[in-house]
Amino acid sequence: MKIQLTKLAHARSGDKGDTANIGLIALRDDFYPLLVRKVTAARVKEHFKGICKGEVERFELPNLSALNFLLHESLGGGGTLSLMTDAQGKTFSTALLRMEIEVDEEEAKRLRLDH
Repeated sequence: MKIQLTKLAHARSGDKGDTANIGLIALRDDFYPLLVRKVTAARVKEHFKGICKGEVERFELPNLSALNFLLHESLGGGGTLSLMTDAQGKTFSTALLRMEIEVDEEEAKRLRLDH
């Protein structure tokens, strides 16, 4: 089954220059291993296809049940150089939360995601 990240996490985002920074925080600690497995740098890069022109780095923060992503070359040069509507990356968190991941039925049941 497909699950949107809004059911598993909340997120915050911002920027530094031309790099968007997204923090993805599990709503419950038992969701964190699923996020680690499914929300990879490659998957985030694919989700932001056409926006993120550089590398995507992922950092794991298990003590916070969170992942942090840096999306390089994503802001058209950054705040003062870009003609983008969101040259500061503030809406990237909402965009990431709209991503869907595949979860098998057994795991969805165990995590109580099947309703």
